[in-house]
Amino acid sequence: MSTKKGLTALDLSIGAIFVALMAIGANITSIAPFMVIGGVPITLQTFFALLAGLMLGSRLGMISMLVYMLLGLVGAPIFSQFSGGPSTLLAPTFGFILSYPIIAFIIGKIAEKNRKLPVYLGASLLGLILNYAIGANWMYLAYQVWFEAPEGLTYALVWIWLAVPLPKDIILAIVGGIFAHRLEKSFLARSQFRAQTNINNS
Repeated sequence: MSTKKGLTALDLSIGAIFVALMAIGANITSIAPFMVIGGVPITLQTFFALLAGLMLGSRLGMISMLVYMLLGLVGAPIFSQFSGGPSTLLAPTFGFILSYPIIAFIIGKIAEKNRKLPVYLGASLLGLILNYAIGANWMYLAYQVWFEAPEGLTYALVWIWLAVPLPKDIILAIVGGIFAHRLEKSFLARSQFRAQTNINNS
């Protein structure tokens, strides 16, 4: 039986799967380099971070995203374009990585309290909004304070850059909400994993 203080082998296994999915989603651009616009890689990281919150719950979802972030910061090449290391912390796009544990925790909390489809969809879109808000503000701050800014950079221009991948991310957020909800109803609700998750959250 799991407790609030510990993680079971099942927790660790499922969390590790999501760390791997994040690494894969981050490096889609390695086979499609044209998917980098305005310095922002168009990846599937946000999609998997949203799924982590909805499927794993607030606690394990956040932990899996923290592990992904920390592994990358200590040097594992699992960020976009197979990057990693402490210097990534100063990159203009690090705000998006920083947002993943936050959004996984928040939308996980929402899904834990209500397993209905509209809630999953709303939580997923809220997570996307937070991802973009944190990412855009970090990017603008980085360019203004410690990173050489492109000529003519404005806060509005940052959001114009982000408008390019936004339609894709909205679609994926909706798909993620539907997928997570269907998996919940068809399998997770009756699984050992969900039973122990409910114990952890009780």
